Amino acid sequence: MDILSETIGAIRTGRPASGLFIRHAPWGRRYPKVPGAGFHVVLQGSCWLLPPGGEPVALGAGDVLFMPRGEDHDLVDALGTPISEIAEPGEPREIVGPGARTALVCGAYELGRHRGHPLLDDLPEFIHLPARPGRHPALRSAVDLLAAETAEPRPGTDAAIPALLDTLLLFMLRAWFDEQSTAPTGWAGAFGDPAVSEALRAIHAAPQRAWTVPELSAVAGVSRATLARRFLATVGEPPLSYLTRWRMLTAARLLRETDIPLASVARKVGYQSEFAFAKAFKRQYGSAPGRYRRADEQLADLAV
Repeated sequence: MDILSETIGAIRTGRPASGLFIRHAPWGRRYPKVPGAGFHVVLQGSCWLLPPGGEPVALGAGDVLFMPRGEDHDLVDALGTPISEIAEPGEPREIVGPGARTALVCGAYELGRHRGHPLLDDLPEFIHLPARPGRHPALRSAVDLLAAETAEPRPGTDAAIPALLDTLLLFMLRAWFDEQSTAPTGWAGAFGDPAVSEALRAIHAAPQRAWTVPELSAVAGVSRATLARRFLATVGEPPLSYLTRWRMLTAARLLRETDIPLASVARKVGYQSEFAFAKAFKRQYGSAPGRYRRADEQLADLAV
């Protein structure tokens, strides 16, 4: 069971979106907060990130910037340049000017409503992945392919770009966790801890099972106390609390992506009673499973 892929699959909704934006200095661009995750890839030139309340960050060609919770921010060609535009649908792809040319691919990922996952909650608001030689070659390759498809659309581009964006998301997260591989806490620590990883894989593989801490610790090959301590330090919550979270995320995904009966959804996430499942789901998502499914279908219809 691939924990990272399963987690991204559970919290992702809809199709990712992206676009190529070219600006000539001087330029300043505001990006409002988005209900999901956002990213920028600098294809050519350079710019500065101005995070709210934080220090400016220099971005160069090949750099990737990831916003796990879609935080608002500004990008400018140089420090001191005023903000002259706000990112919005339908804006021009290129605005010419007298100064240096900067090209960026900017995009966003839709994430599940109401209920997050500690993997993303644990991340900083801004993740800067500089284009260092020899570092994260898979991410660099994904960036190059996305840049080529975006700059010169060809037959099949409409199918290629969403697939590349999905790959880019995984590679951005993988690159970040690789950078934090020695961290003793957080999800980087969870991936690096064999016992915690085994317990997570067991939960992800069989959320319908009535797991107990002794059973999970036997799978992990450590004592109950050791697993409980290391799980809390890395994942951020006790094993059985995470089991409930994963059950609800799995249920929400099944409600969004399938039309199987609610009773079947309940059984797949460990509830023999549809009433007990509905009560637990409403406690986490604020609405009954049937209403959640209908609301998601209505959003999908509006998107079309």
